[in-house]
Amino acid sequence: MKRILTFAALLLSLQIVKAHSLPIEDSARLMRGNFSQKKLRDTVLIAPVGAYSGSIFKLRLDSIQREVPLVYNEYVQEYIDLYMRHRDEMSHVMGLSKYYFPIYEKIFHDAGIPTEIKYLSIVESKLDPNAVSRVGATGLWQFMAQTAKMYGLNMTEYVDDRRDPIQASYAAAAYLKDAYQEFGDWLLAIASYNCGKSNVEHAIEKAGVVDFWAIRQYLPMETRSYVPAYIAMSYVMNYGGKHNITPDNWNFNARIDTVMVDRFIGLDNVARALSINLSDLALLNPGYKRQIVNGTKALPRRLIIPRTEQRNYTALYNVLNNITPTVQPMQAAVVDHPVNLETTAAMVAAKPAVQKAPDFYTTKEGDTLETIADSYGLDVREIKAWNRLQTSKVIAGKKLKLNPFAKANRG
Repeated sequence: MKRILTFAALLLSLQIVKAHSLPIEDSARLMRGNFSQKKLRDTVLIAPVGAYSGSIFKLRLDSIQREVPLVYNEYVQEYIDLYMRHRDEMSHVMGLSKYYFPIYEKIFHDAGIPTEIKYLSIVESKLDPNAVSRVGATGLWQFMAQTAKMYGLNMTEYVDDRRDPIQASYAAAAYLKDAYQEFGDWLLAIASYNCGKSNVEHAIEKAGVVDFWAIRQYLPMETRSYVPAYIAMSYVMNYGGKHNITPDNWNFNARIDTVMVDRFIGLDNVARALSINLSDLALLNPGYKRQIVNGTKALPRRLIIPRTEQRNYTALYNVLNNITPTVQPMQAAVVDHPVNLETTAAMVAAKPAVQKAPDFYTTKEGDTLETIADSYGLDVREIKAWNRLQTSKVIAGKKLKLNPFAKANRG
């Protein structure tokens, strides 16, 4: 009898091992794409659910569970295993999270959204604000254009708010809040973020219950794995250190200032004034498609800059006010806000020491874009963008738009 019991126990342990080692379709290829695109085999539980009750993974998930249920089962374990096989990528997103998570936490807290849903952004984009999926979903929160418009995100010639960490996070919080109010369940709200509310509604109708694990079989294939991926990511981000995963030292100063800009300013000029790389400044302001801040008096635009030394104030002031370098004291204060997004400061405008730009300018012999820009306190990048120019060459007699809001029929 003892031998029979021993054999039964051994058989059960083999089943559990088999459940934890289900094959994943080319995991290396999947990891190169968005985490949300990964699909595990839709298999049934081999070992009984009770077999997972004493797992260290379950105990750890229980210890970090707050508002969102962190159920542990074979589907979650598959994703934990997948992420553990890509430690370098996990270390990278852990490093990035030091910058992005305080933004998410502030916005989610104010919206009444569980802050632990911040981990969903890693599943979506690996914290890459410039991520674009094969179907066009864009940004940290991977908004499709139609949904983005529904939640107030702008997509114009100059900006794509889906790439803006702050704007996109407000939109994600609004969507999740709407979904939770409809379903009354955070896992279903998360599922709907992947497949849409209508698909969740249809699955609930078929299953006759309001529970993700009960309706899972009626959801689209990708969504069946989406929620387990979120739970697994929650585990990794909290217990990665137990598996020798440590955050990368992201080479960026998370102490930032916010400036409201009321005119068109090229990021390259701001970068020069701050003595930083343009790529670093663009990473803080990924929403500007042309790397031009398209602010106006009526609608100033947010510019995020790293905390700078006082010696750069004068150069920054001149750039933000489109004036030629002069002895001009810095008059505006800037406010550090790695968490508090409500504190922004406007730069005090000064009268430019240049001519007022006309709406249109007809080029003369000897003109260059540089001389025209210098004459009217503009930026060459701006003039090229407004006139859709591919090069900086100009020919005499060409009419150039120097005011982006000027009507084309004006002379």
